[in-house]
Amino acid sequence: MAENTKRIESALISVFDKDGLEPIVRELHRSGVTLYSTGGTRSFIEALDIPVVPVEDLTAFPSILGGRVKTLHPKIFGGILARRGLQSDVAQMEEHAIPAIDLVIVDLYPFENTVAAGGSEQEIIEKIDIGGISLIRAAAKNFNDVLIVPAQRHYAEALRILTEQAGATTLAQRRTFATYGFAESAHYDRVIHSWFSGYEPLASERLVLGTQPTHPLRYGENPHQPASFIGDLDGLFDRLNGKALSYNNLLDLDAAVLLIDDLALLGGVPFAILKHNNACGAAIRPSLRQAWDAALAGDPVSAFGGVLITSVTIDANTAAGINDLFFEIICAPDYEPEALGILRKKKNRIILKRKQVIPPPRKFRSALNGILSQLPDRITDRTEDMRIVTKKSPSTTALHDLEFSNILVKHTKSNAIILAKDQQLLGSGTGQTSRVDALEQAIAKAGKFKFNLDGAVMASDAFFPFPDCVEIAANAGITAIVQPGGSIRDRDSIDACNKREIAMCITGNRHFKH
Repeated sequence: MAENTKRIESALISVFDKDGLEPIVRELHRSGVTLYSTGGTRSFIEALDIPVVPVEDLTAFPSILGGRVKTLHPKIFGGILARRGLQSDVAQMEEHAIPAIDLVIVDLYPFENTVAAGGSEQEIIEKIDIGGISLIRAAAKNFNDVLIVPAQRHYAEALRILTEQAGATTLAQRRTFATYGFAESAHYDRVIHSWFSGYEPLASERLVLGTQPTHPLRYGENPHQPASFIGDLDGLFDRLNGKALSYNNLLDLDAAVLLIDDLALLGGVPFAILKHNNACGAAIRPSLRQAWDAALAGDPVSAFGGVLITSVTIDANTAAGINDLFFEIICAPDYEPEALGILRKKKNRIILKRKQVIPPPRKFRSALNGILSQLPDRITDRTEDMRIVTKKSPSTTALHDLEFSNILVKHTKSNAIILAKDQQLLGSGTGQTSRVDALEQAIAKAGKFKFNLDGAVMASDAFFPFPDCVEIAANAGITAIVQPGGSIRDRDSIDACNKREIAMCITGNRHFKH
């Protein structure tokens, strides 16, 4: 198992919502874990005929003030916060007879539900959890040694880990659950603050409001739509020239930053040009000027008014080439002084110096009368992730092109097809209602700019339900294909590749983008 794996030997369980808790308790008991618990949770565990140590026995102090103080004690928090690898902490634990606590399971008092149900002020106040929120923060802080399960919604994931790994957890898993813990804590406190301040924000607002500044925008996607950005723009970019960023600019920048960060993983110097959140030009070359020239050649028409981005410092030679194009935004980690002087010749050009920031852990999107939340698509398929399923294997050059094209298709609106050769985007099919339409659009685009597709590769964001795309690609000169697979008719596409002597790789990872 992975490095920094720790076996759970003791657990503190104090939850409001006990639905789904029984399987976890039984699995912990089966693994020989010592259980500590409080009040109603302890009674629940005892009813399962499973041994449990009352917290009062550990602290030698009773629950007081009508249950307001139960776990707030050095023997509890010392056992959670003690750093197992620090000898002074271990010595103090031994001196004060503090047992280590390896797992904390909490489900907070339902403050938000009590407010929503129209509870009285006293009922609402009593649903402000103090001990539980403290347990979450303590265990999350010490994720090096402790696993925190901060809410009922995480019971199932925790049970799977405990069952599959015989009661052990990896450092990565503990860190992930710590993230859940701090998210739970942050949301809980925001809701309480909103109630005390007399303001009840929408669910989507609660995700981002707080200390984040609000930036009014000129308008949204269209002039009749008022809009704003809630977040720290100054923490992302230094604006060196040009007007304030618009709603559409920000959407394009988000897509551009995510794409260039993935392309930078491949080595070389990447350059990309985006329009309406999709790459219309992209290339990786030994020098920035070469990368710019190759990216622009991919679609010089769509590049007009686009967003330009790279992961290296813009030099004067490249700036001179870029200066001939009308574009909205250029974004880079830095600019040579001479390059900046060239680019600043047009006052409305937005020139951004990008700062290094950690991307948000989740993505949100309003839908119907609520919000959708998901983890970002952080999978970047490399050559080692590509399983060759055909008689013919792709060449080393083709494999690198498959990596390149698969990154591009990941960042292209679905249904999407990418055609590439020599780490240059030759044609893309974007946002089509059928995969055949996307492929035909990509081929037509490549033909429009006189690209020869003989020896090019193709990437698809999802599987091929039929072999028709393979036939069309073969007729166009494509020699290697990468796709996620997963269709019940995968064999049909593989057989079509073998018949046309095309190499095909399957990654197992779909990359829809809507």
